Amino acid sequence: MEEDCFATQLIYGDGEFNGDGLESFIKKVNLTDCGLSYAVVAVMGPQSSGKSTLLNHLFKTNFREMDAYSGRSQTTKGVWIAKCIGIEPCTIAMDLEGTDGRERGEEDTTFEKQSALFALAISDIVLINMWCHDIGREHAANKPLLKTVFQVMMRLFSPRKTTLLFVIRDKTKTPFELLEPILREDIQKIWDAVPKPHGHENTHLSEFFNVDVVALSSYEEKEEKFKEEVAQLRQRFMHSISPGGLAGDRRGVVPASGFSFSAQQIWKVIKENKDLDLPAHKVMVATVRCEEIAGEKFNQLTLDKGWLALEKAVERGPIPGFGKKLSSILERYLSEYDSETIYFDEGVRNVKRQQLESAALDFLYPAYAAMLGHLHSKALENFKTGLENSLKKGEGFAASVRACKEYCILEFDQGCADAFVQLAGWDASKIKEKLQRDIDAHASSVCSAQLSELIVNYEKQLSTALTEPIESLLESGGRNTWASIRKLLKRETEAALLEFSSAVAGFDLDEAKITAMEQKIRDYARNVVERKVREEAGKVLIRMKDRFLMVFNHDTDSIPRVWTGKEDIKTITKDARSASLKLLSVMAAIRLDEKPDKIEKILFSSLMDETVALPSSENRSVATSSDPLASSTWEEVPPKDTLITPVQCKSLWKQFKAETEYIVAQAISLQEAHRQNNNWLPPTWAIVAMIILGFNELMLLLRNPLYLIVLFVVYLLSRAIWVQLNVDGDFRHGTLAALLSVSSRFLPTVMNILRRLAEEAGVPPAPQAPQQSQSVVSQSFRNQTPQLNPMPNWISESSVSSNISSTDEGVEYSSPNLIHRRTTNIQEAGNST
Repeated sequence: MEEDCFATQLIYGDGEFNGDGLESFIKKVNLTDCGLSYAVVAVMGPQSSGKSTLLNHLFKTNFREMDAYSGRSQTTKGVWIAKCIGIEPCTIAMDLEGTDGRERGEEDTTFEKQSALFALAISDIVLINMWCHDIGREHAANKPLLKTVFQVMMRLFSPRKTTLLFVIRDKTKTPFELLEPILREDIQKIWDAVPKPHGHENTHLSEFFNVDVVALSSYEEKEEKFKEEVAQLRQRFMHSISPGGLAGDRRGVVPASGFSFSAQQIWKVIKENKDLDLPAHKVMVATVRCEEIAGEKFNQLTLDKGWLALEKAVERGPIPGFGKKLSSILERYLSEYDSETIYFDEGVRNVKRQQLESAALDFLYPAYAAMLGHLHSKALENFKTGLENSLKKGEGFAASVRACKEYCILEFDQGCADAFVQLAGWDASKIKEKLQRDIDAHASSVCSAQLSELIVNYEKQLSTALTEPIESLLESGGRNTWASIRKLLKRETEAALLEFSSAVAGFDLDEAKITAMEQKIRDYARNVVERKVREEAGKVLIRMKDRFLMVFNHDTDSIPRVWTGKEDIKTITKDARSASLKLLSVMAAIRLDEKPDKIEKILFSSLMDETVALPSSENRSVATSSDPLASSTWEEVPPKDTLITPVQCKSLWKQFKAETEYIVAQAISLQEAHRQNNNWLPPTWAIVAMIILGFNELMLLLRNPLYLIVLFVVYLLSRAIWVQLNVDGDFRHGTLAALLSVSSRFLPTVMNILRRLAEEAGVPPAPQAPQQSQSVVSQSFRNQTPQLNPMPNWISESSVSSNISSTDEGVEYSSPNLIHRRTTNIQEAGNST
C-alpha cells in the first residue's frame, strides 16, 4: 500500500488561510513529533510552467496537473502543501499558484507577490521554475518579483538563510555552463540594487540565500530523460538539513509543534503589505524580443558550417590564420543582431548585445584555448627535445637551457599573433607565463634529476668505500681505531667532493647551492659511518665473546692452545677480558670530532680493577654513589654520540663474564684432567714411605712365592673389574656421580666375570635370579643420572672396552680383552702346577 502524501490547500485563492486544514495535515503526518528535524520545500514560477508536475515526480506527491489537451489555464489556485514521500527527514512540499496568469490579470498581482514572499519566509528550499529560453528576460525570469521579495523580506523578517534552487526547464543545446553564470549574475545585480535597511547596507546575498541552479530536459519531448534527471535531483533532498545539505543554515527555524501558528502569523504580516511594483511593460517586451533575437543568432553561430569545420580542425592541431577566420564568423552574427534590434529600447538592446557577445565569446573561447594549448604543447615538446639533444652532445646544461628556451618562446609568440581575435581581446600572456613556468619546471626537473643521480652515485661510492673498512677497523678494536676511522672518512669524502665539484661545473649553480650539496655529501658520509658504527654496537656482545675466544684459545702466534697444565689460565683470562673490554670501550661512543674522552679509563678502572665491597652498609652506599658507571651519559661525550651508556656497559660486562665463565671453567677442567692422566703414581714421599714401612712384607712375599701368586691373581681380578667398570672415565664426570655409578654396577660386574670364568672352566653357572632386580634398578638409576659434564674430546671411545648386552636375567657387562687375559692366566697357572 502506497503512502499518502495528504495534499491540503493551505491558502485559498482569495488569500484566506486554512488554519484548520493545516492543523489536520500536521496531525496526519505527525509533524509535531519531528522537533527540528523537518524541512519545507516550495516551488514558484510562471503559470503552466510545470511546477506541479515537477513536484509530483520529484517528491511523489499528487498535486493536480494541467491537462494539455484541455488548453493552457490555471491549475493550482492559492497555495497547497503535501508530504514528500520517501524523503528523510520529514519534508513538506509547497505548491504555489503560478505567476503571470491571465485569470488574475496584469493589475492584480498582489497575491502572486504575497505567496512568493510567504514561500521564501517559511521555506528552507525554494524551487524557482523557469523556462530555459526565459533566462535573461526581465519579467519572464521573475527578476522584478525577486527584487521586491528581497527587499520586503529584509524589512519583515530576521535574517534566515534560504536555498534558492533555480530549475531551468526544457534545457536546449546551450551548455549549462553558459546559462548558469548569466543567471547568477542577474540575481546578484538584483540583490545589489535592492535598498537595504540600516545595518544591512553591506550585507552579501550569501548571508540570506544559498543560490543553486539545475537544468532539466523537456518532460513532453524527452520524458525518460526528464525522469532520470529528476531522480538524480531527488537524491539531493535526502537529509537536506544535515551539515552540508541542500537546506540553509536554518537559523531561527521554529519547532514542528509551532509551525502552524508561525505560518499563520507570517501570512498575516504579508497580507498587510500591498505596495509592490513591477517593471514597465515596454522594458519587458524589449527584454523578451532582444533575448529571442540574441538566442537565434547564437544558435545560428553554433551551427555555422565554417565554425564547425574550424572547430574540428583545431582539435587536431594548430591552424594557420586561426584568428582572422574566427573574427570573421563572430562579426557577421553580431552585425545581423544589430540590424534586427535597432528599433528596440537602446538600453535593453545594448545589454542583450553584450550578453550575446559574451556568450558567443565564451562559446568560441575553448577553440582559442585549444589553439593556444597546441602552441604551448608544441613549444614545450620542442624545448624538451632540443635540451635532450644538446645534453647528448656534451654541451653545458645551463647554456643548453638558455638557447632552447629563447627559441621556443619566440616560436610561441609568433603562433599567438596568428591566432589573435581582434574583437575578443583575449590575452595569451597567461598561457605564455605557463609555458615559461613549464619550461623552467622541466629544466629544473632535469637538473634535479641529474644532480640527484650524481649525488646518489657519489653516495654509493662513499658507502662502498667506507662500510667494509669501518667494519674491519671496529673488529680490530685497537687504540687508534677511531683515529683510523676519521682519517678514512676524511680521505674518502675529500676524494668524492673533488670529483663532484668538477661534475657540477656545467650546471651554472650558485655557490650556496653547491655548498649545500657538498655538505649533503659530507653529512651522508658521516651518516654512513655512524650508521655502521651503531649497527656494530648492536652486536658488541658477540664481538666481545669472539675477541675473548680468540685471545683465550690462541697464543700470540695465533696457534690454538692445548691445555697441558703449564698455562697460567688466570693471566690468559685477564688478557682476554682486557681485549674484550677494549673493544667495548671503542664501541661505547662515536668519536668523529677528535675530542678526548675517558671512556676506556673509566671502564678499565671500574670493571677490570674491581675491589671488594666494604661490609658496612654505609660504605656500600658510598661505593655505589661513587660508581662512575652508574650514569646514562659519558663525560665529555654528547648524548647523540653515545652508543652504549655506562649503565649498559656495566650490564653487558656482567652478561659477558657470565657467558665466558664456562669457557674458563672448561679450560681448568681440561687442564686438571690432563694432569690426572699423566700422573697416576702417588707422590714421591708416599712411594718412599711405602718402601720403608712395607719392607718386611716385601721380604715375606719374596721368601714365599705362593703369596705373590695370590696377589697377582687378585691384581688381575681387580684390573678386570676396573676396566669393566670404566672407573677412570666415570671419575672424569664427577666424584659423586662416579661413586654412584660404580656402586650400582660393581656386584653385577663381579658376577658376570665369575660366570664367564666358570663357563671357560666347564662348570655350570650359578643362577642369576637374585641379581635381576638389582641390575634393573642399577641400570634405571644410571639412566636417570644426568651427565653433568661432557666427555672431553681427547678421551677416545676405544678406551671404553665394555660391551653391554641384554639378557632375560638383566643387563650384562663383558670385556673381551679381560676374558682373553683371564684365560691365558689360568692356562699358565695349570702348566706351572
